[in-house]
Amino acid sequence: MSDERGPTSEADPGVNPAALFPGATPLAPRPKLVPEPVIDPFPEPPPVAPMRPRRSIFRRLIGWVFKAIAAFFIVSIFMVVLFRFVPPPVTFTMLRDVVSGHGISKAWMPISRIDPNMARAAIAGEDSRFCQHYGFDFTAIEKAYQRNERGGRIRGGSTISQQTAKNVFLIQGGGYPRKALEAYFTVLIETIWGKRRIMEVYLNVAETGIGTYGVNAGSIRYFGHDASRLSPSEAGRIAAVLPLPKKRAVIAPQGFTRRHGNVLTRRVNVVRNDGLDGCLR
Repeated sequence: MSDERGPTSEADPGVNPAALFPGATPLAPRPKLVPEPVIDPFPEPPPVAPMRPRRSIFRRLIGWVFKAIAAFFIVSIFMVVLFRFVPPPVTFTMLRDVVSGHGISKAWMPISRIDPNMARAAIAGEDSRFCQHYGFDFTAIEKAYQRNERGGRIRGGSTISQQTAKNVFLIQGGGYPRKALEAYFTVLIETIWGKRRIMEVYLNVAETGIGTYGVNAGSIRYFGHDASRLSPSEAGRIAAVLPLPKKRAVIAPQGFTRRHGNVLTRRVNVVRNDGLDGCLR
């Protein structure tokens, strides 16, 4: 005959001891058994990303050189574009005067206010084909080379464009590397600035005496008035010192400087009558 009370084994989860034996403590529910993780005694190593081959020092050096060249082109073009609209604040020649204790005097004046006689005197003395060439006067360079080969006083064939590129962006001297950079900047300013802006910058940064920069500051220093009203004689005397401003005197010039200034004074009218300053009008 079957027992109606059901199973009595403790292993049977359906039996409640408190129901069979009054006063007994009920059994706590058994926790669920969590299977232990199986540890592989020989685990596979995690995948390793393939290492990129390290470039040689030579290849890295070549990369740095190309980056430096690219940076130079970007910065140089940016500066030329900027100075197309903004007056150059300072040049290396000005900084050299500051370091040597001379100080600098400059007063920017737009070319629209500078007396046309000044630009004409500069063209007569420094670059008679300024409005005809594209930055380089190869005829003048060849003539200067032939004169220098014969001996005597060394003369250059640099144009006003080349001198402006050197004055604004480079140092004085430097030999052939500087000449190469000068040619590069000359092409840039001829392309981006144009003739009128080149002349404007040239007349404002060219040294006209020790510590004096620009024809306006020179006019104030030597003649007591600004460059908006310069006679042919005054313009010729300023233009005569432009090649060697630290050695030639505008006031009471002597010898070659006086004779050269007189020649430039007469040539001012020639430049005007022959239209050699046509690109500035």
